Amino acid sequence: MQNLIKKLNNLKELIEELKRDGIKDQRILEAFEKYPRELFVSKDVKNFSYQNSPLPIGHSQTISQPYIVAYMTEKLEIKPEDRVLEIGTGSGFQTAILSHLAKEVFSVERIIELYESAKKRLEELCINNVKLKLGDGKEGWLEYSPFDKIMVTAAAKEMPDELLLQLRNGGIAIAPVGDYMQYLYIYKKRDNKIEKIRDIAVSFVPLI
Repeated sequence: MQNLIKKLNNLKELIEELKRDGIKDQRILEAFEKYPRELFVSKDVKNFSYQNSPLPIGHSQTISQPYIVAYMTEKLEIKPEDRVLEIGTGSGFQTAILSHLAKEVFSVERIIELYESAKKRLEELCINNVKLKLGDGKEGWLEYSPFDKIMVTAAAKEMPDELLLQLRNGGIAIAPVGDYMQYLYIYKKRDNKIEKIRDIAVSFVPLI
């Protein structure tokens, strides 16, 4: 019982921290409560689940800092009817958060072990509006395009053109871009033209 109370307090503190840092979308905060981060990490780092920092998930990959997960999600302005493409499933945590906000989520992962473990987690959580694919994220998922929103969770030197082609007119994409210095970039597609907006500095694993 004490462990449960401690976890609930830690989760409450994290959500309050996200609010203080400027996260306003109540649906995102609800998603953090519904899908606790500890469910998406290994036993050896569970005690750090509610710290506002990235954590290793194996295979030289990480689960992103909770603030960055919430921030990127909020910047996409996801509507309940949206279909979202996620590049880089990783642990499945960001995927679960997206699933709470969107109609459908299509997520691509290149590492088979992460793909399989994320698939198992999402199934155990009875999340049934997500489709997963093992493949090259830079190619997107043409079969189900166009998408209303696209989120990339690994950094490329430039946003792959193939992904922007799969963005619906009127849609929004977000991605970390850069090599040594990385920034989040927001892409807004209007009249089939892309408006590119530089946002905050970040640090992500490379998009391979």
